[in-house]
Amino acid sequence: MMTAKEYEESLRKLNLVVYQFGKRVENVVDDPIIRPSMNAVAMTYALAANPKYEDLMTATSHITGKKINRFCHIHQSTDDLVKKTDMGRFMGGMTGSCFQRCVGMDSLNALSITTYDIDQKYGTEYNKRFLKYLEYVQEGDLVCDGAMTDPKGDRGLPPHLQPDPDMFMHVVEETKDGIVVRGAKAHQTGAVNSHEIIVMPTISMREADKDYAISFALPSDAKGITYIMGRQSCDTRKLEKGRIDCGNANFGGHEALVVFDDVFVPWDRVFMYKEYEFAGALVEQFASYHRQSYACKAGVGDVMIGAAQTIAEYNGVQKASHVKDKIIEMNHLNETLYCGSVTCACKGSAQPSGTYLVNTLLANVCKQNVTRFPYEIARLAQDIAGGLMVTLPSEDDFNSKEVGKWLDKYFKGNADVSTEDRRRILRLIENICFGTAAVGYLTESMHGAGSPQAQRIMISRLVDMAQKQRYAKKLAGIKTED
Repeated sequence: MMTAKEYEESLRKLNLVVYQFGKRVENVVDDPIIRPSMNAVAMTYALAANPKYEDLMTATSHITGKKINRFCHIHQSTDDLVKKTDMGRFMGGMTGSCFQRCVGMDSLNALSITTYDIDQKYGTEYNKRFLKYLEYVQEGDLVCDGAMTDPKGDRGLPPHLQPDPDMFMHVVEETKDGIVVRGAKAHQTGAVNSHEIIVMPTISMREADKDYAISFALPSDAKGITYIMGRQSCDTRKLEKGRIDCGNANFGGHEALVVFDDVFVPWDRVFMYKEYEFAGALVEQFASYHRQSYACKAGVGDVMIGAAQTIAEYNGVQKASHVKDKIIEMNHLNETLYCGSVTCACKGSAQPSGTYLVNTLLANVCKQNVTRFPYEIARLAQDIAGGLMVTLPSEDDFNSKEVGKWLDKYFKGNADVSTEDRRRILRLIENICFGTAAVGYLTESMHGAGSPQAQRIMISRLVDMAQKQRYAKKLAGIKTED
């Protein structure tokens, strides 16, 4: 396994084409806006190397029998699934942000199932290819960017009827050595911190869309791939000399639009090719895993609750009954998020490939709660923090010889707490609610792993309504056929 330092050095060897603010980023690793997101990923390596967290952060490869980073592991039991949940919450608490390796882990596990199922029907060798690729990822302890979300264009039209066919990733040429693909993947979390990019279809498909039913993996710096960084609120604060106004200066996440401009994919890196009837299954399996992964929001929620309790003490209101009750409610909501992730893991089961999959219904219930509860937790944190969270003058003003003394005087709360410490905790809350961390905590809670309606559709499909009616009719004395 790599160390955090070795991970950083491995990124320096990549030749990524990255654009930000209209210019190419020459040094991606040390760019002040991107760097905090790299630090968050590096923590997945640092903690895996710490003997104290070995059981949580590492696993045994079912291919080689070697110790590997759990983010590269294929789940072999419900215990593995539960540890995945606990790892996600732990990492969220340690970074207060998105740590970016969940999507790759979930992609690997979904493909381990789907490639096996395709082979069983068609006698193909996708699973053999995949296992060889998986061993490569595990041996190198690589970060994989799972790329599922296409731009989609006109949402009312299927891929093959789009006025611009590039709105969905598709094959534009087939050769004896591989395929050439064109398209883009949007909202790609941690993309420029990744060694590999794993592409999957984004929706269920029919035969007319078979050219879009493709899955493959490529090095992140493969020829023809361009990354265009997305903006985040308060992102340019990272360019300032001071660090306090960043809130969480060391860690963060990032998203990018990843463009594939006629990119060549060798056959040994292709895991689905026109088997359109399996596109929906791959999407569903990945989505189930990734909806479980939102245990990370409970980890960031831990940070938010800790910050809310701290600012209550710094403001001198920690004994107020209504403040105590709000903290209780925040904890109730946060632990409910964790319960959903744990439950879908405990109720997981082995698939024909041997890979354990979470309970799909409960994973969707978990994610449905994630689309709501973090917003209420954030609202309560803002209530407790007070308006100063968003009206604080800049760090430069506090350091000013002319006005700094007044700011230090008038923004003091509890006499035993420095104004600087009060500012620091307020900026952290601001960062999680509105700043760069808000992408990974709030907006991602809403739209990551599918929008709220996507989970509601799955809940409607998966719940056994007929059984519920049988229970009711039997107790009411109504005769039923069975």
